[in-house]
Amino acid sequence: MTYLLLAAGLGLLFLGGELLVRGAVGTATRLGVSPMVIGLTLVGFGTSTPELVASLQAALAGAPGIAVGNIVGSNIANILLILGVSGLILPVIVNPAAFRRDGTALALATIAFIVACLGGELGRIAGVVFLVGLLGYTLYSYISDRRTNDAAAQMHAAEAEFVSGQPEVKGMSLPKGLLITATGIAGVMLGADFLVGSAVEIAREFGMSEAVIGLTLVAVGTSLPELVTSVMAAIRRHGDVAFGNVIGSNIFNILGIAGVTALVKPIPIPAEVLVLDLWAMAAATALLLFFSRTGWRIGRRESGIFLAAYLIYLAAQLSPGIRGALGLA
Repeated sequence: MTYLLLAAGLGLLFLGGELLVRGAVGTATRLGVSPMVIGLTLVGFGTSTPELVASLQAALAGAPGIAVGNIVGSNIANILLILGVSGLILPVIVNPAAFRRDGTALALATIAFIVACLGGELGRIAGVVFLVGLLGYTLYSYISDRRTNDAAAQMHAAEAEFVSGQPEVKGMSLPKGLLITATGIAGVMLGADFLVGSAVEIAREFGMSEAVIGLTLVAVGTSLPELVTSVMAAIRRHGDVAFGNVIGSNIFNILGIAGVTALVKPIPIPAEVLVLDLWAMAAATALLLFFSRTGWRIGRRESGIFLAAYLIYLAAQLSPGIRGALGLA
Protein backbone atom coordinates (compact mmCIF):
# COMPACT_ATOMS: atom_id res chain seq x y z
CA MET A 1 0.00 0.00 0.00
CA THR A 2 2.89 2.37 0.75
CA TYR A 3 4.29 1.96 -2.75
CA LEU A 4 0.86 2.34 -4.31
CA LEU A 5 0.42 5.60 -2.41
CA LEU A 6 3.88 6.68 -3.57
CA ALA A 7 3.00 5.98 -7.21
CA ALA A 8 -0.37 7.70 -6.81
CA GLY A 9 1.29 10.70 -5.17
CA LEU A 10 3.84 11.09 -7.97
CA GLY A 11 1.14 10.69 -10.60
CA LEU A 12 -1.16 13.23 -8.97
CA LEU A 13 1.67 15.72 -8.48
CA PHE A 14 2.66 15.46 -12.12
CA LEU A 15 -0.89 15.61 -13.47
CA GLY A 16 -2.01 18.26 -11.00
CA GLY A 17 1.02 20.45 -11.72
CA GLU A 18 0.44 20.22 -15.46
CA LEU A 19 -3.28 20.99 -15.13
CA LEU A 20 -2.61 23.87 -12.76
CA VAL A 21 -0.13 25.60 -15.07
CA ARG A 22 -2.20 25.06 -18.21
CA GLY A 23 -5.46 26.07 -16.55
CA ALA A 24 -3.90 29.16 -14.99
CA VAL A 25 -2.25 30.20 -18.26
CA GLY A 26 -5.48 29.60 -20.19
CA THR A 27 -7.48 31.62 -17.66
CA ALA A 28 -4.97 34.49 -17.58
CA THR A 29 -4.84 34.59 -21.38
CA ARG A 30 -8.65 34.73 -21.55
CA LEU A 31 -8.62 37.59 -19.02
CA GLY A 32 -6.21 39.56 -21.19
CA VAL A 33 -3.10 39.26 -19.01
CA SER A 34 0.02 39.99 -21.07
CA PRO A 35 2.25 37.08 -22.14
CA MET A 36 5.19 38.70 -20.38
CA VAL A 37 3.41 38.70 -17.01
CA ILE A 38 2.17 35.14 -17.53
CA GLY A 39 5.66 33.91 -18.33
CA LEU A 40 7.21 35.74 -15.39
CA THR A 41 4.74 34.43 -12.79
CA LEU A 42 2.49 31.55 -13.83
CA VAL A 43 4.94 29.53 -15.92
CA GLY A 44 8.19 30.07 -14.04
CA PHE A 45 6.62 29.89 -10.58
CA GLY A 46 3.58 27.74 -11.34
CA THR A 47 5.63 24.66 -12.18
CA SER A 48 7.05 24.82 -8.62
CA THR A 49 3.63 24.41 -6.98
CA PRO A 50 4.21 20.68 -6.28
CA GLU A 51 7.41 21.56 -4.39
CA LEU A 52 5.56 24.24 -2.40
CA VAL A 53 2.72 21.96 -1.32
CA ALA A 54 5.02 19.00 -0.61
CA SER A 55 7.37 21.07 1.57
CA LEU A 56 4.45 22.60 3.48
CA GLN A 57 2.90 19.17 4.01
CA ALA A 58 6.22 17.77 5.21
CA ALA A 59 6.87 20.65 7.64
CA LEU A 60 3.37 20.42 9.11
CA ALA A 61 3.69 16.62 9.38
CA GLY A 62 6.88 16.95 11.43
CA ALA A 63 9.25 15.82 8.66
CA PRO A 64 11.63 18.81 8.28
CA GLY A 65 14.21 16.67 6.47
CA ILE A 66 11.78 16.12 3.61
CA ALA A 67 10.75 19.80 3.60
CA VAL A 68 14.33 21.10 3.30
CA GLY A 69 15.56 18.21 1.19
CA ASN A 70 12.78 18.84 -1.32
CA ILE A 71 13.83 22.47 -1.80
CA VAL A 72 17.56 21.76 -2.08
CA GLY A 73 17.14 18.56 -4.08
CA SER A 74 14.71 20.17 -6.52
CA ASN A 75 17.16 22.98 -7.29
CA ILE A 76 19.93 20.44 -7.88
CA ALA A 77 17.67 18.28 -10.07
CA ASN A 78 16.39 21.27 -12.04
CA ILE A 79 19.92 22.21 -13.06
CA LEU A 80 21.75 18.91 -13.40
CA LEU A 81 18.93 16.60 -14.48
CA ILE A 82 16.42 18.80 -16.30
CA LEU A 83 18.85 21.11 -18.12
CA GLY A 84 21.09 18.10 -18.71
CA VAL A 85 18.33 16.16 -20.46
CA SER A 86 17.02 19.25 -22.30
CA GLY A 87 20.49 20.25 -23.51
CA LEU A 88 21.16 16.79 -24.90
CA ILE A 89 17.98 17.06 -26.99
CA LEU A 90 18.70 20.62 -28.13
CA PRO A 91 21.47 23.01 -27.01
CA VAL A 92 19.95 25.59 -24.66
CA ILE A 93 20.42 29.16 -25.84
CA VAL A 94 21.07 31.64 -23.03
CA ASN A 95 19.94 35.22 -23.48
CA PRO A 96 22.62 37.58 -22.06
CA ALA A 97 20.14 40.21 -20.82
CA ALA A 98 17.93 37.61 -19.15
CA PHE A 99 20.99 35.93 -17.67
CA ARG A 100 22.37 39.12 -16.16
CA ARG A 101 19.16 39.87 -14.28
CA ASP A 102 17.70 36.45 -13.48
CA GLY A 103 21.07 34.73 -13.07
CA THR A 104 22.12 37.41 -10.59
CA ALA A 105 18.85 36.97 -8.69
CA LEU A 106 19.42 33.21 -8.53
CA ALA A 107 22.99 33.64 -7.28
CA LEU A 108 21.93 36.08 -4.56
CA ALA A 109 18.98 33.89 -3.50
CA THR A 110 21.25 30.83 -3.28
CA ILE A 111 23.79 32.68 -1.12
CA ALA A 112 21.06 34.04 1.16
CA PHE A 113 19.54 30.56 1.56
CA ILE A 114 22.89 28.99 2.48
CA VAL A 115 23.66 31.73 5.00
CA ALA A 116 20.22 31.30 6.60
CA CYS A 117 20.60 27.52 6.78
CA LEU A 118 24.03 27.71 8.41
CA GLY A 119 22.27 29.03 11.51
CA GLY A 120 20.71 25.58 11.93
CA GLU A 121 17.12 26.63 11.33
CA LEU A 122 15.02 28.49 8.80
CA GLY A 123 12.96 30.68 11.08
CA ARG A 124 10.10 33.06 10.49
CA ILE A 125 12.39 36.06 10.10
CA ALA A 126 14.21 34.32 7.26
CA GLY A 127 10.82 33.40 5.79
CA VAL A 128 9.73 37.03 5.77
CA VAL A 129 13.04 38.16 4.25
CA PHE A 130 12.74 35.54 1.47
CA LEU A 131 9.16 36.49 0.64
CA VAL A 132 10.01 40.20 0.58
CA GLY A 133 12.90 39.33 -1.73
CA LEU A 134 10.57 37.37 -4.02
CA LEU A 135 8.10 40.25 -4.14
CA GLY A 136 10.89 42.72 -4.87
CA TYR A 137 12.34 40.53 -7.63
CA THR A 138 8.93 40.02 -9.24
CA LEU A 139 8.03 43.73 -9.14
CA TYR A 140 11.43 44.76 -10.45
CA SER A 141 11.22 42.22 -13.27
CA TYR A 142 7.70 43.32 -14.16
CA ILE A 143 8.57 47.03 -14.22
CA SER A 144 11.80 46.40 -16.10
CA ASP A 145 10.11 44.16 -18.67
CA ARG A 146 7.31 46.66 -19.31
CA ARG A 147 9.64 49.63 -19.53
CA THR A 148 12.30 48.19 -21.81
CA ASN A 149 10.73 45.14 -23.50
CA ASP A 150 14.26 43.79 -23.64
CA ALA A 151 15.47 40.23 -24.14
CA ALA A 152 14.44 39.21 -20.61
CA ALA A 153 10.87 40.35 -21.28
CA GLN A 154 10.86 38.52 -24.60
CA MET A 155 12.07 35.34 -22.87
CA HIS A 156 9.22 35.50 -20.34
CA ALA A 157 6.73 36.18 -23.14
CA ALA A 158 8.10 33.19 -25.05
CA GLU A 159 7.52 30.99 -21.98
CA ALA A 160 3.86 32.02 -21.88
CA GLU A 161 3.38 31.66 -25.61
CA PHE A 162 4.91 28.18 -25.51
CA VAL A 163 2.33 26.99 -22.96
CA SER A 164 -0.65 28.96 -24.31
CA GLY A 165 0.09 27.73 -27.83
CA GLN A 166 -0.43 24.09 -26.89
CA PRO A 167 -3.63 22.64 -28.42
CA GLU A 168 -5.27 21.90 -25.06
CA VAL A 169 -4.70 25.49 -23.87
CA LYS A 170 -5.26 27.49 -27.04
CA GLY A 171 -8.75 28.95 -27.11
CA MET A 172 -9.59 27.68 -23.61
CA SER A 173 -12.78 29.25 -22.26
CA LEU A 174 -12.80 31.04 -18.90
CA PRO A 175 -15.03 28.48 -17.08
CA LYS A 176 -12.95 25.61 -18.42
CA GLY A 177 -9.73 27.34 -17.39
CA LEU A 178 -11.01 27.90 -13.85
CA LEU A 179 -12.19 24.29 -13.59
CA ILE A 180 -8.87 22.90 -14.82
CA THR A 181 -6.96 25.18 -12.42
CA ALA A 182 -9.08 24.05 -9.45
CA THR A 183 -8.65 20.41 -10.47
CA GLY A 184 -4.89 20.90 -10.71
CA ILE A 185 -4.72 22.45 -7.23
CA ALA A 186 -6.73 19.56 -5.77
CA GLY A 187 -4.49 17.03 -7.53
CA VAL A 188 -1.30 18.67 -6.25
CA MET A 189 -2.57 18.83 -2.67
CA LEU A 190 -3.72 15.21 -2.63
CA GLY A 191 -0.57 14.04 -4.43
CA ALA A 192 1.69 15.86 -1.97
CA ASP A 193 -0.15 14.26 0.96
CA PHE A 194 0.29 10.78 -0.54
CA LEU A 195 3.93 11.41 -1.48
CA VAL A 196 5.06 12.79 1.88
CA GLY A 197 3.28 10.08 3.87
CA SER A 198 4.67 7.24 1.76
CA ALA A 199 8.16 8.81 1.68
CA VAL A 200 8.30 8.89 5.49
CA GLU A 201 7.28 5.22 5.64
CA ILE A 202 9.87 4.21 3.02
CA ALA A 203 12.62 6.10 4.88
CA ARG A 204 11.77 4.21 8.07
CA GLU A 205 11.56 0.87 6.28
CA PHE A 206 15.01 1.16 4.72
CA GLY A 207 16.65 2.96 7.63
CA MET A 208 17.29 6.07 5.53
CA SER A 209 17.01 9.63 6.77
CA GLU A 210 14.04 11.72 5.73
CA ALA A 211 16.49 14.23 4.26
CA VAL A 212 17.86 11.66 1.79
CA ILE A 213 14.34 10.74 0.68
CA GLY A 214 13.50 14.43 0.31
CA LEU A 215 16.67 15.14 -1.66
CA THR A 216 16.11 12.29 -4.10
CA LEU A 217 12.68 10.72 -4.42
CA VAL A 218 10.54 13.68 -3.37
CA ALA A 219 12.72 16.25 -5.16
CA VAL A 220 12.63 14.41 -8.48
CA GLY A 221 8.91 13.67 -8.11
CA THR A 222 7.98 17.30 -7.48
CA SER A 223 10.24 18.43 -10.35
CA LEU A 224 8.32 16.41 -12.94
CA PRO A 225 6.33 19.44 -14.25
CA GLU A 226 9.57 21.35 -14.87
CA LEU A 227 11.06 18.27 -16.55
CA VAL A 228 8.11 17.84 -18.91
CA THR A 229 7.91 21.56 -19.75
CA SER A 230 11.65 21.83 -20.42
CA VAL A 231 11.91 18.63 -22.45
CA MET A 232 8.88 19.55 -24.57
CA ALA A 233 10.37 23.02 -25.09
CA ALA A 234 13.61 21.43 -26.28
CA ILE A 235 11.79 19.03 -28.60
CA ARG A 236 9.87 21.96 -30.09
CA ARG A 237 13.14 23.91 -30.44
CA HIS A 238 12.47 26.48 -27.71
CA GLY A 239 15.68 26.11 -25.72
CA ASP A 240 15.35 29.56 -24.16
CA VAL A 241 12.07 28.46 -22.55
CA ALA A 242 13.84 25.53 -20.87
CA PHE A 243 16.48 27.88 -19.44
CA GLY A 244 13.95 30.46 -18.24
CA ASN A 245 11.78 27.75 -16.69
CA VAL A 246 14.65 26.36 -14.61
CA ILE A 247 15.97 29.76 -13.50
CA GLY A 248 12.48 30.97 -12.51
CA SER A 249 11.67 27.73 -10.73
CA ASN A 250 14.90 27.74 -8.72
CA ILE A 251 14.40 31.35 -7.62
CA PHE A 252 10.85 30.52 -6.51
CA ASN A 253 11.98 27.33 -4.75
CA ILE A 254 14.29 29.35 -2.50
CA LEU A 255 12.44 32.62 -1.99
CA GLY A 256 8.86 31.38 -2.31
CA ILE A 257 8.79 27.81 -1.02
CA ALA A 258 11.40 28.21 1.71
CA GLY A 259 9.85 31.57 2.61
CA VAL A 260 6.28 30.32 2.93
CA THR A 261 7.26 27.09 4.68
CA ALA A 262 9.52 28.81 7.22
CA LEU A 263 6.85 31.43 7.89
CA VAL A 264 4.21 28.77 8.58
CA LYS A 265 6.54 26.55 10.63
CA PRO A 266 10.25 27.10 11.30
CA ILE A 267 12.35 24.29 9.79
CA PRO A 268 15.39 22.80 11.55
CA ILE A 269 18.16 22.00 9.06
CA PRO A 270 19.44 18.40 9.22
CA ALA A 271 23.20 18.13 9.81
CA GLU A 272 23.70 16.06 6.64
CA VAL A 273 22.20 18.84 4.52
CA LEU A 274 24.67 21.30 6.04
CA VAL A 275 27.61 18.98 5.33
CA LEU A 276 26.90 18.00 1.72
CA ASP A 277 23.73 19.13 0.03
CA LEU A 278 23.85 22.91 0.46
CA TRP A 279 27.28 22.89 -1.13
CA ALA A 280 26.14 20.55 -3.90
CA MET A 281 23.34 23.04 -4.67
CA ALA A 282 25.85 25.91 -4.61
CA ALA A 283 28.20 24.01 -6.93
CA ALA A 284 25.39 23.15 -9.37
CA THR A 285 24.27 26.79 -9.44
CA ALA A 286 27.84 28.02 -9.98
CA LEU A 287 28.31 25.47 -12.78
CA LEU A 288 25.09 26.66 -14.43
CA LEU A 289 26.15 30.30 -14.27
CA PHE A 290 29.64 29.49 -15.57
CA PHE A 291 28.42 27.39 -18.51
CA SER A 292 25.75 29.98 -19.34
CA ARG A 293 28.32 32.76 -19.47
CA THR A 294 30.76 30.92 -21.74
CA GLY A 295 29.35 31.16 -25.23
CA TRP A 296 25.81 31.99 -24.08
CA ARG A 297 24.64 28.42 -24.61
CA ILE A 298 24.50 25.10 -22.79
CA GLY A 299 25.52 22.57 -25.41
CA ARG A 300 25.59 18.80 -25.38
CA ARG A 301 29.01 18.65 -23.76
CA GLU A 302 27.90 20.81 -20.85
CA SER A 303 24.65 18.85 -20.60
CA GLY A 304 26.61 15.61 -20.40
CA ILE A 305 28.66 17.09 -17.53
CA PHE A 306 25.41 18.06 -15.77
CA LEU A 307 24.03 14.52 -16.03
CA ALA A 308 27.31 12.93 -14.94
CA ALA A 309 27.43 15.26 -11.93
CA TYR A 310 23.86 14.32 -11.02
CA LEU A 311 24.66 10.61 -11.15
CA ILE A 312 27.64 11.21 -8.85
CA TYR A 313 25.43 13.18 -6.48
CA LEU A 314 22.82 10.41 -6.39
CA ALA A 315 25.57 7.86 -5.73
CA ALA A 316 26.78 9.97 -2.81
CA GLN A 317 23.24 10.08 -1.42
CA LEU A 318 22.32 6.43 -1.83
CA SER A 319 25.64 4.60 -1.32
CA PRO A 320 26.31 3.67 2.33
CA GLY A 321 30.04 3.48 1.59
CA ILE A 322 30.23 7.00 0.18
CA ARG A 323 28.03 8.41 2.92
CA GLY A 324 30.21 6.72 5.52
CA ALA A 325 33.35 8.23 4.00
CA LEU A 326 31.70 11.65 4.17
CA GLY A 327 30.68 11.06 7.79
CA LEU A 328 26.96 11.02 6.91
CA ALA A 329 26.11 7.35 7.57
